[in-house]
Amino acid sequence: MKKISGSLFFLVILFISNSVLAENFNLKGDMDSTIRYELQHQIIAGDSMKKLVLSFVVPQSFTSPIYKQQISNFNISFSPEAQERKNLTDERGNNTIVATWNRVPGKIDATVTFDAKNVIGLKLIETTAGFPLTGVPYAMADYLKATEQVQADNPEIRRLALRLTNGVKTQFDAVQRIVSWVVDHVRYVNPPVQYDALYSFHSGKGNCQNYSHLSAALLRSVGIPVRIVNGVTLNQPFSINWEKGILTFKMGQGRHSWIEVWFPDQGWMPYDPQNMQLFVSNRFVRIEVGVDNNETKNDGLLQWIQSADARVKPQLQETIGANFLSDSAKVSGSRQAYGPKNLLLGPNVRAEFKKITMEPPPQPIIITEEEKKDFRFTVPFVYGNLDFPVNIDFAFPRSTKSSGKNSYQMSRNFLVETAEYVTTKATQYAQIVVLKKPVKLQKVALALHKFGGEGMLWIDIFQDNQGKPGETLYTSEMLSLDQLSMKPGYRWVNFRFSKDSPVLMPGSYWIALGFSGSPVINWFYTYGKPVGPVYGTRYKGVFEEDWSGALNYEFNYRVTGLTTK
Repeated sequence: MKKISGSLFFLVILFISNSVLAENFNLKGDMDSTIRYELQHQIIAGDSMKKLVLSFVVPQSFTSPIYKQQISNFNISFSPEAQERKNLTDERGNNTIVATWNRVPGKIDATVTFDAKNVIGLKLIETTAGFPLTGVPYAMADYLKATEQVQADNPEIRRLALRLTNGVKTQFDAVQRIVSWVVDHVRYVNPPVQYDALYSFHSGKGNCQNYSHLSAALLRSVGIPVRIVNGVTLNQPFSINWEKGILTFKMGQGRHSWIEVWFPDQGWMPYDPQNMQLFVSNRFVRIEVGVDNNETKNDGLLQWIQSADARVKPQLQETIGANFLSDSAKVSGSRQAYGPKNLLLGPNVRAEFKKITMEPPPQPIIITEEEKKDFRFTVPFVYGNLDFPVNIDFAFPRSTKSSGKNSYQMSRNFLVETAEYVTTKATQYAQIVVLKKPVKLQKVALALHKFGGEGMLWIDIFQDNQGKPGETLYTSEMLSLDQLSMKPGYRWVNFRFSKDSPVLMPGSYWIALGFSGSPVINWFYTYGKPVGPVYGTRYKGVFEEDWSGALNYEFNYRVTGLTTK
């Protein structure tokens, strides 16, 4: 293994000082796609089944000033055919197809297909809506109320919302301040312990449901109507060109929750409180709306009645597929000197608002050569992006809950497989690790899943070069692909550095998975940047020198070793 240079730790000062600018991106351009969507459910019945009910929501066309979705060619089929079938429309405007089997077969297949034409025009938005809002129509009353998951009447939540909107004169300013706070103060984890707003407010953690519920609670508490949207996201990436290269966005393919905010002069405007305001991309398919995710649960809802002595519950496998019949995304962005420290994308807006800037971070600690001589590495050290769903089979992720005597249900969940195929020979990936303490490195673990192939794996550690991977410093011991399990799910795979026990001084480093042969390996990632800086996940073509591509997510990694007291 290569030796680390004594001056490496000074490089962190330049990197950190260049990474603290606000991350509000103003976007312009167009996105246009036609998507053939297909949802497949296969249900294997349990024993002593008396009744089984399956429901799906027919997605509606939707228009806002920037995001438009046109639905056509909807079709739903069941095999065997349901004995009863109804169409129900609720007070939110959702049209639900409810299929019932009173004589439950051993297996049921259901298929939903439709075409979604998604058009996004990132143009200037002009809004004159004042704050606080006045004259809000009575039809918006339900979208101002507190619910079990959206605790808009909680004193702590209301106190924060009032502080964030103190002195604000326009609705856009109020919404941007609240959404920016959520972007910066909630760390994505999946699955969380709870899905409500108050849990995220206290823990600073959550998945897409938590982001939606907390944003809705804060906004409703100051009189801004918000509704919850359920739909799906598709794993087709798109890129934004900006002054320092390419910023690529990718989400897992699966169910997602976001919000729509009502403006008196614009109507309902989409916001994804993880990183988008006033729009969502054409990789979103909108299906169902409601006051919270307890209400928006009918798409793919399975309900049944079993005898009291039944021992086997039904199994449900859900597969979401999408074929882009056409696709275009031509978007450019400019980073602003205001806004949250994490990414928030949106169109240019003409409205009165205050440009909030971030406070500078504390200066990094500089360790002298004399101080290094006194180091005693005796304290266990574990660091990284540690939260991910370990050993989860994403084909069967649902859980069962009781809904009455001998009655049960499985509703949709938001546990999405987010992973990158990182053993392709066309693209290389690297993840930054920022250390605030000196570390005697023992091993680095990555959250991996083996799908097949053969060969060897290892980890390279790179020196940081102004926010991108630079010179290779260390290489781990080799690991044969035969040592990895083929069972479903992702788990930690350890790569050892025990030969020379390298010492990493405080600073920034990059890790990347190296390979030989033909392995097929996915590396799990987390939405946003739970641990590292915004541009701390990089990629490039194998024949390119510059790591100019940045990704909006963070790979899951774990650094283990010893540090000093």
